[in-house]
Amino acid sequence: MHRPLRGGTGCRRLWLRARGEGWLKICQLGGVSIGNDVEIGAGTTVDRGALDDTRIDDGVKLDNQIQVAHNVRIGRNTAIAGCTAIAGSTKIGERCTIAGLSGITGHLTIAPDTHITAMSLVSKSISRPGAYSSGTGLQPHQSWKRNVVRFRQLDDIARRVTKLEQTIELNSTEGHKE
Repeated sequence: MHRPLRGGTGCRRLWLRARGEGWLKICQLGGVSIGNDVEIGAGTTVDRGALDDTRIDDGVKLDNQIQVAHNVRIGRNTAIAGCTAIAGSTKIGERCTIAGLSGITGHLTIAPDTHITAMSLVSKSISRPGAYSSGTGLQPHQSWKRNVVRFRQLDDIARRVTKLEQTIELNSTEGHKE
C-alpha cells in the first residue's frame, strides 16, 4: 500500500469478559488511518480503533504476519519485522525498529529512535532511545550483552562461592577452637 488510506467500515468486535457471565461483544467505532509510503506485508492484521483510529504514519514498513491491535499508533519511518504482536493502545515513536518475534504489551509508549532486538518482550514503556533486548527481562542492550556472558559463567561462579563459603566457615570454626 503506497497511498493514504482510511479503513474500518462495519462493526468489528472486541471481546470483553463481563463479570464472569461470559463474553460481551463491543462494537469498535474507530477506524484505521494509514499514511503515505506505508508497506504492509502479507498476513498482517491492523485492527480498527475502539473509539479513535488505529494510526500508521508515513513511511512505516510492516513485514509479514504482524498483529497491530486497536488504537495503536506507529510513528513515521518505523520498521517492524515479522511475527511481532503489538497490544492495544501502544504508542511507538518515529524511526524505531522492532525485530521479529517481539511482543509489546498494551498501553505502553516507546520513545522515538528505539531499537528492539528479536524475540524481546516489552512489558513496560521505554522513555529513552537506544537498543533494548530481552529474553531475561527487557534491559538496555549493552547491559543485556554483559549479562548473557555472566549467565554462561554462573555454574562456575556458584561452585567458587560455595568453596569460599566452606573455607570461611572452616576458618571461623577453627578460630573458635583456639
